[in-house]
Amino acid sequence: MRRALPFLLLAGCATVPVAAPLADAPTVAASAETDPVDTAADAADDPAIWRNPRDPAQSLVIGTDKKAGIHVYDLKGKRVSFTPAARLNNVDLRDIGGRVMVAASDRADVAQAHVALFTLDTSTGRLIAMGRYPVGPGEAYGMCLWTRARDKALFGFVVLKDGRIDQVAIDTSGPAPRVTTVRSMKLATQAEGCVVDDRTGLLYVAEEDIGLWRFAADPAAPVTATPIAQVDGKTLVADAEGLALAPAGRTGGYLVASSQGDNAYTLYRLPNATYAGRFRIGGGSIDGTSDTDGIELALGDFGPDYPKGLFVAQDGDNAPETQNFKYVSWAKVLKALVL
Repeated sequence: MRRALPFLLLAGCATVPVAAPLADAPTVAASAETDPVDTAADAADDPAIWRNPRDPAQSLVIGTDKKAGIHVYDLKGKRVSFTPAARLNNVDLRDIGGRVMVAASDRADVAQAHVALFTLDTSTGRLIAMGRYPVGPGEAYGMCLWTRARDKALFGFVVLKDGRIDQVAIDTSGPAPRVTTVRSMKLATQAEGCVVDDRTGLLYVAEEDIGLWRFAADPAAPVTATPIAQVDGKTLVADAEGLALAPAGRTGGYLVASSQGDNAYTLYRLPNATYAGRFRIGGGSIDGTSDTDGIELALGDFGPDYPKGLFVAQDGDNAPETQNFKYVSWAKVLKALVL
């Protein structure tokens, strides 16, 4: 969520001049937008993408309305289903044994963080609720999932409003899921966006006014955070919000961050998270995005409009309608950035 606070460096908390010139950010037009969410003001928050491997044009996008529930949209942006739920914030999904598991951070109880679990009926686009599961004390903000490569075990990371990150093991082998908190990590201030690279077992977290951090995702690993990019008022402008991945090869590709403070999206080249460029959404028949919270990216062929992948961004100002999500062709982003 956008807040007017000074920019900080990762080391020493020194300030960065607000007037620092911003890095170039070409504009890429959205190809589609979703139906607006049902509630007003700051409501839409975070998307997740399910790619239909048999018919990519029938893929689905899930988006949270943190005041009302969770939506499922088709690739034209039309609402397929809506599931009422109180105060779901971030959402992620994984295909586990042929079943699409959907997890959302649940803020209904600000004193006790929960994870809400669903399965996605891919034939109807409906979500089937599996239950709410306690994680730890505090208000749940961010949420991302990780499938461990060596044994396909499923884990979730719940980012609390105060910067604590609780890791949970999600066991779906029985008739009902079992969710167990297995460790906690900590950043100094408010954080939310997170994403895990299933290839490398690395967790990336955005601390809103500070920058981006990396952790080892395995629960047996140390809880030490490694800084990888700072909120500098130039390439990344507070708040640093949603995170997404564009993997390539064994360790390469890009980490993408929502640079909310200047309505842009910043790319970092993996594995070393070196700055690679930035872009904005706009300039077409569909309005652009601003104040973006959550983002998501899925690579692959999604049909003629998205031949190399689909990028989805929450739009914080979709006036005169309520907030929604914009769809962008990843091929157009790569072309605009000459990557």
